[in-house]
Amino acid sequence: MTDQSIDLVDSGRGPTASQAAGLTLAAARAVVAAALAEARAIGVAMSVAVVDSGGQLVAFERLDGADLVTITLAQDKAWTALVNRMPTGDLGPIVQPGAEFYGYHTIKGGRTIIFAGGLPLHRGAVLVGAVGVSGGDSAQDRQAVEAAAATFG
Repeated sequence: MTDQSIDLVDSGRGPTASQAAGLTLAAARAVVAAALAEARAIGVAMSVAVVDSGGQLVAFERLDGADLVTITLAQDKAWTALVNRMPTGDLGPIVQPGAEFYGYHTIKGGRTIIFAGGLPLHRGAVLVGAVGVSGGDSAQDRQAVEAAAATFG
């Protein structure tokens, strides 16, 4: 069954698994819009990225005042949340010196982010993608990413 909200420009191709589960471009844009609305409300310029279940970028936006480094960080936070199936902020305590997974954050060439700002996106019990935000401190990034993910759930 094809979701009519999927923009199938090429009728010869069906939806991806993430699209079929509800992570369409329109849904990803709504997630981005929610994060940016929260960023504006708290007065922090941010970048926001949404990736699908394969870690591929679906939607991205950067507010004018956001630092350039937030582009990479937002995308890497989304990727980290996806591949670990958990909030990025939950990784910090388990990768500290002396902890079981010390050094884990260095995998994938340092792409793994271990502070707040990335959350997985689920449709029911199915992991369909993730969202990452960057631009504020950990509390601000957490606030914006939680607002974003809430629009998808």
